[in-house]
Amino acid sequence: LLDLSAGAVKRAAELEGEVNELRREVATWKQAHATLRETAEWAVTMNDAAPLRRQLYAVTHPPVSTDSRSLVFCVINGNVNPFHDDLVARGFEGGQIAAQELTRTIAEYLTNEGAKITSTNISFWTTVFFNKTALLDRYVSEQICSRETFRNFNAGFSQASTRFAMVDVGPFKDVAEAKIREYLETYTRFPQTLRLFIGGSGSNYTETFRTLNMERLLGKIVFLGGHTDAPGHRGHATISAPTLEVEGVFQPPSSHLPPQKPSPLTVPTSNVTVATNGGLISPKSPSRGTRLIDPTLPLHKQNPPPCNEHYLMTCSKGPALCKYSHDYLLTPEQLACLASNAKKAPCNWLKNGLQCPYKERCCWGHVCPNGPKCFHLSKGKCWFKGGERSRSTGRS
Repeated sequence: LLDLSAGAVKRAAELEGEVNELRREVATWKQAHATLRETAEWAVTMNDAAPLRRQLYAVTHPPVSTDSRSLVFCVINGNVNPFHDDLVARGFEGGQIAAQELTRTIAEYLTNEGAKITSTNISFWTTVFFNKTALLDRYVSEQICSRETFRNFNAGFSQASTRFAMVDVGPFKDVAEAKIREYLETYTRFPQTLRLFIGGSGSNYTETFRTLNMERLLGKIVFLGGHTDAPGHRGHATISAPTLEVEGVFQPPSSHLPPQKPSPLTVPTSNVTVATNGGLISPKSPSRGTRLIDPTLPLHKQNPPPCNEHYLMTCSKGPALCKYSHDYLLTPEQLACLASNAKKAPCNWLKNGLQCPYKERCCWGHVCPNGPKCFHLSKGKCWFKGGERSRSTGRS
């Protein structure tokens, strides 16, 4: 009886051990099944989100394609940037000449930026918004032309191309500005838009430009020099965008000032001249300012951080609109550190697939500092979007 009892106890212990083992095995399989299920659900979610991600990338990173038809827009406020009186006085012929010169100048600008201009890969659209009654009254009262001649000028300009239009917005105030603002907000977001040229007062579109700048789209904007925005008294002085002078097309202001172009070799900082070398700054003396850097914090963690473009190039936004500080007193060592750090951030022009107009004078990075071995590049997350040429070396 004792032997039978001992055998039963032993067998019970063995069975309990087997049950515990089976329980552990079941728990392991449950955990594996849950992991596989989560992985499958994640894969389905990522597949569903893929089209949205591709669409978002296409909007935020507009390509400059030479294979597809790119769009070039030109919008002009004819009230503040009127055509030259001499051209208007020539009627139909003057309108044709204005259209031809405008097209030629813009084509040359794009060619100098590296674009291949042909009738098959570029679609050029020009719209002029103006108050016909007001302009006509001025031309007649100043004996510049007759009413018939002015109508002929408009016809000549519009008939120069099927994509050219003169649009009378009527006598209501700010209608032209509202239409141009909508023009900017709509067409700059097209991935196919290569450039948008604007003739008018840039100060009327400050909020629009600020929004486009946050969306990395301001690089598509080019101003046309003319009446209100002529060099020396431009309404867009706070906007970081290049200006294209169109000689003889627009009426010059009564007090025309000579173009004020920054020197490619020096950057003025108050009363101190600072030499540049390939976008890197070589300070000759500390930059002038009234605010000291907090030595316990790096430059990029100052509140607010110093403006790279103000100290290394020139900040066209100005201190009133720029969210970074222009008031720091920087030592040569701090300027050198600022320049080195700026080269680690990609130039917005190249990031948007465009050619940087500042070239070697640009303070931002044109080359990925990690070259083709960049860890982030292998993950598809490298900040530098300037193409393979920006990875030819490992130097910044």
